[in-house]
Amino acid sequence: MSTGIDYGRGKTNIDLKTGIRYGVISSHEVLQAWAEDSEGVYFYSCGHCGHEFGDNPPEFEKEEMEYCPFCGGELEWEDMEPIGFKYDREGYEASQGHDDPAIFILESPFYTLCRFCSPCAPGAGDIMASIPNGIKAYCFGHDWFEERKASYPVYDVKTGKEVKP
Repeated sequence: MSTGIDYGRGKTNIDLKTGIRYGVISSHEVLQAWAEDSEGVYFYSCGHCGHEFGDNPPEFEKEEMEYCPFCGGELEWEDMEPIGFKYDREGYEASQGHDDPAIFILESPFYTLCRFCSPCAPGAGDIMASIPNGIKAYCFGHDWFEERKASYPVYDVKTGKEVKP
């Protein structure tokens, strides 16, 4: 079976230290775990004048600044909507855009063998398109799935050995 086309030409969506591709999975596959454990990423701006404060300003700024220094409008930090979500624990680094159903797994203690993604994620691996002798792509371990078993083979990054559920 073909692994598909590397639209990233070996330069994008890849961990250059390990050679393992970033994995892409629909959030629907791991929805319960992702909803419980991912954290919102915010980009703060004034709701009145649009002045941008950036993503995750220091807590002291949010505590001390009640009004926008540019227009005087009241700042309501808690009403801000997330621009995305992230998970950065237990050897994983994963992120999802606010309106994107795909989760990008940028680092993981595990990988699977799969096909390349479409041109939408050049160079990344579609971890739900598992094939023998496919490309290595970071993936979620078995514990991310409701049945405690991934629908793809899971391999340990350090040992290269398959991890059973």
